[in-house]
Amino acid sequence: MSMRHMVKVRGGAAVAVAAVLTLVLAGCGGGDDKKPTEPQKSSTPQAGAGTSAPAPSGSQTSEPTQVLATVNGESGIVMVINSVTRDVGGFLTVSGQIKNSGDKDYNGTAAWRGNELTAGGESVAGATLVDRAGKKRYYVLRDTDGRCLCTTGVSLVKAGGSVPFFAQFPAPPTSTTDVDFTLPTFATATIKLSG
Repeated sequence: MSMRHMVKVRGGAAVAVAAVLTLVLAGCGGGDDKKPTEPQKSSTPQAGAGTSAPAPSGSQTSEPTQVLATVNGESGIVMVINSVTRDVGGFLTVSGQIKNSGDKDYNGTAAWRGNELTAGGESVAGATLVDRAGKKRYYVLRDTDGRCLCTTGVSLVKAGGSVPFFAQFPAPPTSTTDVDFTLPTFATATIKLSG
C-alpha cells in the first residue's frame, strides 16, 4: 500500500473516531435527566397521597389537613400522622407533625432517637412499625453510613409550636391493611394502609 493510501485511511479513521466520541459525549451531557431528590411515589393513590414528606425540623411549612391518627405523649406533646405512602422500591414513609400544646418548651426528645443511634444526635430513629397480622416489627431504615432515613436535629419543640417529621421503613406486604406506629414517649397509633 502506498503512503498516499495510508494517509487517507488514517485520516478516515480519525474522522470516524471523532464522530463516535461526539455521539458518546452528547449522550452523556448534563441535559434534562434530572434525578429526583426524594423517593418517587407510586402511581396508585395511597393513604395520605399528595402530602410530601416534611421539611427538616425548624423550617416552617403549612400544616397538612389530612389526619390519619393523633396520639398523646408526655408534657402536652401530641403526634399527628398526616400521611403514609408506599414508595416505589418497597419503602413506606410515615410523616406528620409533633405539636407542643403546653406552655413550656419541650426538650425531652432524646428518647425519640431510640437506643441504636445514640451518637447520631437527635432524630426520630426510635420509631417502629408493627404488622400484627404478619407478626413482624419494622425499624427505621439506615443509609450505608448508619444515618436514619428520618427527621434529624429535633432537640426542642417550642411551646405552642410544631415540628414536622418523617420516618421511612421497609414496606410491609401489600396484604397488610394496618400497622401500629410507635415513637418512644407516645402512645401507639394504628394506621390504615392501602395498596
